[in-house]
Amino acid sequence: MLVLGVESSCDETAVALVRDGREIVASTVLSQVDAHRPFGGVVPDLAAREHVRNLAPVLDSVLRAAGAARPDAVAVTDSPGLQAALLTGIAGAEGIALAYGVPLVGVNHVEAHLTAPFLAAGEWPRHPFISLVVSGGHTHLFHSRSAGDHRLLGATIDDAAGEAFDKVAKMLGLGFPGGPALQRAAADGNPQAFRFKRPLLGPQSLDFSFSGLKTAVLYTCFGQETDGRPRRQLPEGMRAADVAASFQATVVDVLVEKARRAVEQTGIQRLAVGGGVACNGPLRAGLTVAAAQHGWELLLAPPALCGDNAAMVAARGFELLRSGLGRAPKVSPRTTWPRESAAPTP
Repeated sequence: MLVLGVESSCDETAVALVRDGREIVASTVLSQVDAHRPFGGVVPDLAAREHVRNLAPVLDSVLRAAGAARPDAVAVTDSPGLQAALLTGIAGAEGIALAYGVPLVGVNHVEAHLTAPFLAAGEWPRHPFISLVVSGGHTHLFHSRSAGDHRLLGATIDDAAGEAFDKVAKMLGLGFPGGPALQRAAADGNPQAFRFKRPLLGPQSLDFSFSGLKTAVLYTCFGQETDGRPRRQLPEGMRAADVAASFQATVVDVLVEKARRAVEQTGIQRLAVGGGVACNGPLRAGLTVAAAQHGWELLLAPPALCGDNAAMVAARGFELLRSGLGRAPKVSPRTTWPRESAAPTP
């Protein structure tokens, strides 16, 4: 089965063709970074307009690369994400499915990230496994027991890890997008320069919290004016690189420790990791070391499949169709999904 995937949940317009959920036939991701850089973050209305402008050319490039191959089904991200951005992708996907006369299946963006490490290995997801999705909008741990059963073990109670990276990078004037910029700055810094508290490291908790860490960086490094507002300039002698390295080390420590606890508490020795922050070099290194020490099987999505892409959406769409879970009567956008439950399936 050849599935065409469409991804438009945030600021990447992406289309891909994937065969049998395992082989990427063609894939294109068009970033909107340059459009949003002047604003220092993603502007929802601008993102939707860019999707409208870019979807047809991206689709055309994928179909040309695939030799005008005819899809057997269309999969589109329907949740979670920016409302107008999701609507744009869904409208486009509906038109494509109608033109080809093939089924349309809605895909949860977080669940799609869970397929990326397996897609990179050219295989279907092998259940059960522990999955860590860590990105700009999501930091979640799942016990993935089957195609339709992803039990939520822990999630962020405030900021996601990637959001904290972006906001700290903005504080330090490192540029946009913040995650890659902060990692580059941290490479020249001392990760022991500041000892920030590792948040929510109670003995059993698998939840995450990065808002307080972000605030700790703000007040530790910038202090306060006499009126209580934080200063906007680093004190003389304090290096942004050291702050970045110390912050990054703290986040990585927390993510690796929570992943270790999830494996230990469930007894599942297979860990799959995806999401944009999974590109982070120190995080990948920390997870690799932990896996070697404890004997886990570690599947890391490659950088090309860590960020938002349509190949993972197509692969997840195939998984839903193959398991009989992808026959919803209508695909509708959902900006969020309940924290207390696993990502919903149709």
